[in-house]
Amino acid sequence: MSELRKDPIGGRWVVFSSGHNKGPGDFPSTLKERSGEPYDRSCPFCRGNEHYTDHEIFRIPDPAGWLVRCVPNHFPALAVENVLQKKGDGIYDCMAGVGAHEIIIDTPNHSQVMAALSHHHFQQVLNTYRQRILDLSRDLRLQYALIFKNHGRNAGQMLPHSHSQLIALPFIPRRVQSEIDATARYLQFKDRYLFDDIMQQELTDGSRVFDQTANFVALCPYAPRFPFEVWILPKVHNPRFETLDDAGTAELAGLFRATLQRINRALNFPAYNLMLHNAPMHLPPRMDEWVASYHWHFELIPKITRMAGFELGSGCYINPTLPEQAAAFLRGIDPEE
Repeated sequence: MSELRKDPIGGRWVVFSSGHNKGPGDFPSTLKERSGEPYDRSCPFCRGNEHYTDHEIFRIPDPAGWLVRCVPNHFPALAVENVLQKKGDGIYDCMAGVGAHEIIIDTPNHSQVMAALSHHHFQQVLNTYRQRILDLSRDLRLQYALIFKNHGRNAGQMLPHSHSQLIALPFIPRRVQSEIDATARYLQFKDRYLFDDIMQQELTDGSRVFDQTANFVALCPYAPRFPFEVWILPKVHNPRFETLDDAGTAELAGLFRATLQRINRALNFPAYNLMLHNAPMHLPPRMDEWVASYHWHFELIPKITRMAGFELGSGCYINPTLPEQAAAFLRGIDPEE
């Protein structure tokens, strides 16, 4: 039978149709792991080609030079140098393109992908995410920093060298604002945190959880928009990713790395999009309590299906794979094989 499920955080409905039920073998491979030379003389992200990028913002050093490096995007969507000016245009609103657009180069090795990083190296990528959010939070004009990764051409990756991006905005994006609103309403009506209740139910039920550590969990959410959509989040309530300490990022790195390896083995190395949803950096005082109800989390979406007219026209989604089926398959994979 078909089933409709409502996402309690985003508020959207998802259709699960028995006539379209698909397992991992029903999705064609969209990306093969790269192999080849660790250095490309024309690649601006390779170690030794640092002169091809704009001024360096941040780096994690290692004996050979650097392990992770952050530079401005050469073609930024927004610029920190702009002056924040808001104005009306008739009934419309606009402002100058103030913000930041940075490239976080995950590795100096041209042919290395994120899932293949060592545990220590993966932790340093997460530490770079954390440090860049902390640094940009000093700019009071910026309200939100979105960290994301496009892996593979089908996911929008333009340069083949593994990298993440950070875009800081002078407003809170609608998707995150809707999640904050949902958690705030839940707190008002039930005097409890929505994500805490979700955590309790998911850990008790267990059917959508496929991996966990003492403090973090990897699961397929109850009403995922896409097949094999995965969330990674802390078990204990925490609105802000950047408050993690070194021990926390080390623990998270192990779970995160294993999750990418499971996805690769399950879906034959798919392209994917990765996003960090985090509490805003700066808010009016009236929103402090609302944001306190939020819960940071990573969302990982393999690019194995495409949105079509129904999704674009309705804001609802058709997903051919139940999250319980996806989680069961991921649980059965040894990430270290």
